[in-house]
Amino acid sequence: MSESLILASQSGSVATLTLNRPAAMNSFTTAMHRELLAALDRAAGDETVRCVVLTGAGRAFCAGQDLSDPLAAPGKDLGSLIDAHYRPLVERLRSMPVPVVAAVNGVAAGAGANLALCCDLVVAARSASFIQAFSKIGLVPDTAGTWLLPRLVGHARALGIAMLGEKVMAAEAAQIGMVWQCVDDEALSATAAALAARLAALPVRALVATRHAMAAAQGMDVGEALAEEARLQRGFGASGDYLEGIAAFREKRAPRFSER
Repeated sequence: MSESLILASQSGSVATLTLNRPAAMNSFTTAMHRELLAALDRAAGDETVRCVVLTGAGRAFCAGQDLSDPLAAPGKDLGSLIDAHYRPLVERLRSMPVPVVAAVNGVAAGAGANLALCCDLVVAARSASFIQAFSKIGLVPDTAGTWLLPRLVGHARALGIAMLGEKVMAAEAAQIGMVWQCVDDEALSATAAALAARLAALPVRALVATRHAMAAAQGMDVGEALAEEARLQRGFGASGDYLEGIAAFREKRAPRFSER
């Protein structure tokens, strides 16, 4: 039996999913798409999971689409490939009921770069790099790259990164706000694990609502954003996690959040 293209493990309430095509720099095939989406669905449906870490095996996070895959062959409808596989993957990541941390351990290129940026927080090894490789083969950024990049780094910088296709090293990516944190290579695994455990201990329903509220606010004026904040707080003000947080504050103890 062939080895799984997605390795799944769980430590406490943190699930780790590892892209597992190291010989091909974890580039996407149709089969890997299916396995990753199924693994994310399982994590989403598992009440014991409160945070997910996504990383890659070997020397790369993900080199994007495997151009030898039949669906990416010259003459094929690449829009159909996106509709069938990349769009569902992005939508699943953006709708996960728990926070998702990307631990970028090497090259993240093309769709692989934007896959990482779709996660809530990105921690990158110092030797890691992000490359919008699309322009080099006559394509435009996909996997939500056109939506993500301007919001993360601003229009001018996003356009330059996308048009020129230049490598952005992890330290620069952190400096310009593309990723959350750059760490030494040997510290990546421990840093990502600690961050995921920290997120898992927080009220994850509120964290996920924060993700959605911030994305939605980009298309709102300030009055609409204030109204949405009021709507969300109205619901969370009666939640068990809010009551637990207040009780823990008053009792000077660590809170024990449990809702998901």
